[in-house]
Amino acid sequence: MRRRTVLPRCCFLLVTCLLANLEAVPIDIDKTKVKNPHPVDSAKIEPPDTGLYYDEYLKQVIDVLETDNHFREKLQKADIEEIKSGRLSKELDLVSHHVRTKLDELKRQEVGRLRMLIKAKLDSRQDTGMDHHALLKQFDHLNHLNPDKFESRDLDMLIKAATSDLEHYDKTRHEEFKKYEMMKEHERREYLKTLNEEKRKEEEAKFEEMKRKHENHPKVNHPGSKDQLKEVWEQTDGLDPNDFDPKTFFKLHDVNSDGFLDEQELEALFTKELEKVYDPKNEEDDMVEMEEERLRMREHVMNEVDSNKDRLVTLEEFLKATQKKEFLESDSWETLDHQQLFTEEELKEYESLISIQENELKKKADELQKQKEELQRQHDQLQAQKQEYHQVVQQMEQKKLQEISPSGPGGRSQFEPLI
Repeated sequence: MRRRTVLPRCCFLLVTCLLANLEAVPIDIDKTKVKNPHPVDSAKIEPPDTGLYYDEYLKQVIDVLETDNHFREKLQKADIEEIKSGRLSKELDLVSHHVRTKLDELKRQEVGRLRMLIKAKLDSRQDTGMDHHALLKQFDHLNHLNPDKFESRDLDMLIKAATSDLEHYDKTRHEEFKKYEMMKEHERREYLKTLNEEKRKEEEAKFEEMKRKHENHPKVNHPGSKDQLKEVWEQTDGLDPNDFDPKTFFKLHDVNSDGFLDEQELEALFTKELEKVYDPKNEEDDMVEMEEERLRMREHVMNEVDSNKDRLVTLEEFLKATQKKEFLESDSWETLDHQQLFTEEELKEYESLISIQENELKKKADELQKQKEELQRQHDQLQAQKQEYHQVVQQMEQKKLQEISPSGPGGRSQFEPLI
């Protein structure tokens, strides 16, 4: 059965979240060209979920740091390397006492949350007697040795952890998608094995027909090309394609007006292209594949445009990219349906892994069944012993009654006087 899950998007690094607060240089836009412009109140825009397990803690720390004028001023003057190297973290020693107090409280709450997670995990495994303090070492986004105070080391660890985790996030998503595709093919082949020859041929023919229907779609423009952006300009922005202007385009799609196109804003630009290939109403179109396609498009544009590799596209980087010859070329984008996502060897290796896991699960299930049967046997034995004990007690009570009130001939007590 085809799953329809929306893969979580990897949006900002911590450095991205911090740099997003830098003031952008204003760009003049001819508002007469824009149909029904809707001003965006940046204060009301919620930062996107980074996908990290400490996402809420990350956002709260950023929000508190933004309230300190000194730190904010240093942030605006800092470059990406200064932030990632940890030099900016040292400025934490100069923030106000009120801010430090709030950060201390946030850290205590986060440590408390992690301890609860550890306890729940251990309780679920019935593993007692473990040192919770020692287990906190597995979390590298805070200094577990000082659970009560937020120090410059905590900010440094938070930045480095988020940077490292999110740099590997896309790779992990690609690997998960590959496993998803191999599982689909594995389940399809396993299902075919259950059919007779006639039904199997019908299913194979249906499968090939669905592939053809899916591959039969309009040309998909190369992500980040002039043709692709002009299509967004015309169909999404409602502007005359003859008036296409890269500078205006950048400002229109910098939704939160922070002076950058972040990963989420870039991915939104590919919706029109993806709609050419994927329709949730069509049986042959897989929405999980659509999100993988979106991710690939975003990565491609970032690799082409993001020259300093900070996962943000500045106006300067964007305009520079529009001057390249690749921007003017009208090449089509090679979609997933034209690519080999895995080899037969990889599929066999994956199926072998599945088989091992299934055997382990079966072994555990057999062990649990044996334990269940043994418990049932012990239960039945206890019930039999209980019944036997109950019968013995009844016999003893009857014997006791007989000894207290013995009956003579005729059913009368031998001590009862005759009348």
